[in-house]
Amino acid sequence: MKPEETIDFHLKSAWQSLSRMYNDLAQSYGGTMATGHVLLSIDSKGTPSTALGPKMGMEATSLSRTLKVLEERQLIERSKHPSDGRVVLIHLTDEGKKMRAHARNAVIEFNSRIQELVAPSDLQAFFRVAQGITEFSASEKKSQRTI
Repeated sequence: MKPEETIDFHLKSAWQSLSRMYNDLAQSYGGTMATGHVLLSIDSKGTPSTALGPKMGMEATSLSRTLKVLEERQLIERSKHPSDGRVVLIHLTDEGKKMRAHARNAVIEFNSRIQELVAPSDLQAFFRVAQGITEFSASEKKSQRTI
């Protein structure tokens, strides 16, 4: 089987292309796709740091490094939860809110442009296929079977 005939090839190729596009755009604001993703995942009232990883599908180690960079750049700040001192909340600073707006606009623009190029029925089929792949991958991970 040629690489171009595999599902993996097309998923990786599309993801790498999308990642480069978002990273190039984010770089003009001094960020990365990963930092934009984190900023978009933080709730306006604050998000528990332990909830961010699962929400984003990101490993704790990578997330910790990204949060440290965002904190150093004063895009986020950490505070204790008002009713549970064991929980650390992540909040956007004013500068973080500005960066989040740029990231949000980039995502909205990308989606609008794709919706102009791709028929709604094709997008719905894509969503169904992507969901099926996600569910399959999750079930394979749980069962720890070898493909």
